[in-house]
Amino acid sequence: MENKEPDEVEKLKTRFMSAWHNVKYSWILKTKTCFSRNSPVFVLGKCYHFKAEEMESSLEGCSSEASESEHVTGNVEAFRKDFTSRVWLTYREEFPAISGTNMSSDCGWGCTLRAGQMMLAQALVLHFLGRDWTWPDALKIEGLDTETWTANAARKLVASFEASLQGEKPLETSPIPQTERRSEDDSSHVGSIYHRKIISWFGDSPLAQLGVHRLIDHGRTSGKTAGDWYGPAVVAHILRKAVEEATDPELQGITVYVAQDCTVYSADVIDSHQGRAQGLDAEPNTDRKAVIILIPVRLGGEKSNPEYYEFVKGILSLEYCLGIIGGKPKQAYYFVGFQDDSLIYMDPHYCQSFVDVSTSDFPLESYHCPSPKKMPFSKMDPSCTIGFYSRNVKDFERITQEITKVLKPSSREKYPAFTFVKGHGQDYDFTCSQTLEQKELPSGELRRPETSMGDFVLL
Repeated sequence: MENKEPDEVEKLKTRFMSAWHNVKYSWILKTKTCFSRNSPVFVLGKCYHFKAEEMESSLEGCSSEASESEHVTGNVEAFRKDFTSRVWLTYREEFPAISGTNMSSDCGWGCTLRAGQMMLAQALVLHFLGRDWTWPDALKIEGLDTETWTANAARKLVASFEASLQGEKPLETSPIPQTERRSEDDSSHVGSIYHRKIISWFGDSPLAQLGVHRLIDHGRTSGKTAGDWYGPAVVAHILRKAVEEATDPELQGITVYVAQDCTVYSADVIDSHQGRAQGLDAEPNTDRKAVIILIPVRLGGEKSNPEYYEFVKGILSLEYCLGIIGGKPKQAYYFVGFQDDSLIYMDPHYCQSFVDVSTSDFPLESYHCPSPKKMPFSKMDPSCTIGFYSRNVKDFERITQEITKVLKPSSREKYPAFTFVKGHGQDYDFTCSQTLEQKELPSGELRRPETSMGDFVLL
């Protein structure tokens, strides 16, 4: 009995903290997000216009009321459907304990992993469904009601605490109001099949191919454990390992390339396309795999340099862009677009209940967010990872040409955010080159090692 008491105390503490996180992270989606009606909105290469007589309109979660306004002449509804169709992966609780720990939630520390999952999910959507795919039920998701969500979270806190005192499992509630599901013809509707399959790969269990449990296992080789802070560059390498070691046959046709020292080596990417990077016997000029290109960069010293803002806009205007794993200091977001000088992002900081994705009809609502958020470029942490999707070698050659135009430095800039170089990375001698932390920034200041060593993996 004496040996069990510390475990019971730890379980009580874990349950209480999990419930508290549910309250703490229930406010982030409820504030209104304002979109200008006179400026275009970009979401992963798609452009939307909200032209109207009024200067601005407050769109709470891009609500249907806004799209029905007589002043709106643009395609607000198309924007809402596109944004909501992106896969939203957030904190979860009450999932199977992470190996070697008592942790059954990633609240408070797993946001960068979640942002990385969202980027990877977007790559899989492009790979299997294409950029024009949208979820048919996207516009059926109800807006986020402040009073309902707050009451729900508070009730869950009380129920969890009472259940813990009684030694019972906390009452589970569904954090997002469930909509009436439409009937799905799984035998013919390819989009529906892959939609569920992609989400299931990110399930919160040890068996999920790309779930948090697997990501944490891969992170241990980089010295990271559950509860640690994961930087954007570390997550890029974790995603590479997760895809590389995934056993599902459907994932064998895609691989991940992570840039070295802000440099994309074209021959290495081509080798990845043709399977040579994985040691496969590939014939020349034969495409074997699609490639997800992840590029860890630093867009400034202590803060993001304003001279990179136009570059970020240019990147997010490309349809094969997978977005950016970034955020504020120690608070990760998944950036998917912009309007004027504000970034549009999906926020993982909401604690939702575990969903068993192994069932054939698991609810999809909690994996889609109807509420886009905006953040000024000036608040963006300089440490981030940019992602692109390349289907084949021909696609990569086109991508290289287009991105190079976006990367072309202006007369004021000294260094692009990253570069494309012909050849293989192993052909270059890194021993005499400057490290990322030593390179001069566009504004003239020098990167100091202590500002970035925690977030970058230099190979």
